[in-house]
Amino acid sequence: MRTLVLTGAVCLAVFGVRLSNVEFSNVDIVSSARAQAVPKSLEQVGPEASVRERKNRWTVSVAGGLLSGTYMTFADELAQVLDDGENLRILPIVTYGAASNLDDLLYLRGVDIAVTQSDVFEYFRTQRKTPNLENRIHYIIRLPVSEMHVLAREEIKSIEDLRGKKVSFGPAGSASSLTGTIVFQRLGVQVEQVLYDNPTALQKLKTGELAALVRVIGRPIDFFAKIPANSGLHFVPIPFSKIFADYYALGELTSKEYPSLVPDGQPVDTLSVPAVLAVFNWPKNTDRYRRVDRFVENLFTKWDKFREPPRHPKWRDVNLAATVPGWNRWSVADEMLKKIRPKDVADAQVASSDFSAFLKNTGSSAASLTQDQREALFREFLQWRDKQRGSAQR
Repeated sequence: MRTLVLTGAVCLAVFGVRLSNVEFSNVDIVSSARAQAVPKSLEQVGPEASVRERKNRWTVSVAGGLLSGTYMTFADELAQVLDDGENLRILPIVTYGAASNLDDLLYLRGVDIAVTQSDVFEYFRTQRKTPNLENRIHYIIRLPVSEMHVLAREEIKSIEDLRGKKVSFGPAGSASSLTGTIVFQRLGVQVEQVLYDNPTALQKLKTGELAALVRVIGRPIDFFAKIPANSGLHFVPIPFSKIFADYYALGELTSKEYPSLVPDGQPVDTLSVPAVLAVFNWPKNTDRYRRVDRFVENLFTKWDKFREPPRHPKWRDVNLAATVPGWNRWSVADEMLKKIRPKDVADAQVASSDFSAFLKNTGSSAASLTQDQREALFREFLQWRDKQRGSAQR
């Protein structure tokens, strides 16, 4: 019995030491936790009404797009670059896509800015006949083009081969649900249209339930790039013609972006459509106007940060002075462009006047080109002019 008591006492003593160690360890942990500073943004300073007012004072919401899309990446990176605490906060919103974004910008409470496309604007203006659209919706900058991707099974060689077959145009409200519909209508190819989310559509394409899926998005995108070689899938070409010259331009998908889907040296022709950073034209001296005014000011003054890694490489394709046919640039953006980038504006104006004279001198056929054809020729003109200037300086 004495041995048992002694053993028990020793055990209790040892257990006590262990408890003591645990207690001291917990004290250390608590002390260490208390030593970390809570972010000031999470500290409530002042009454709730004051906190609520500060949180909302300089908040701007941006309708982006589908979570996996380029447009949502643009919205997210706008927040990463421009967020400045209570001085400016950007809230990116995951949405159905470019087509529904214009609807949201017009009618959804709290949306100030949206990423959309030029053909969406034209559809709302000409088909939906949205009243006074040109004055209600303006643009801040023209964003890079988005390419139309038509991914199909290997037996599909052309768009015509899809006639009567089941094709997914992406979720309702996405860019592909509108642009894809317009393109197939103009080509006169009637398909069985379905509106699956993109992961579901890809799975059904692999199993043969779908003949193709359509997605309109800036290349490259992992959704396509991660499809393995020998998947039995490929991109279907869309040849450019005059029926697309009003809204669209020639684009291509190459092996550089999609090595498992495009053979090296055999780019796939497709259509591209300009994307736009659109803004609701709030009346001056209103609260919403002041918020977006600050957003635009910061966008232009911090523009070089968007062109640096790790930002999306398509930011480097943006020309701040580029115009969008049929749209009005928001007055604040126009003023900032002239203030921050006067050389861009001056070069564009000089080049435009020289180019107009160049078109007149080349004859009536050049003068009657469509806007997209003029822009393509204008880019060639600028390259020619730069070479001429370089030669003159030698």
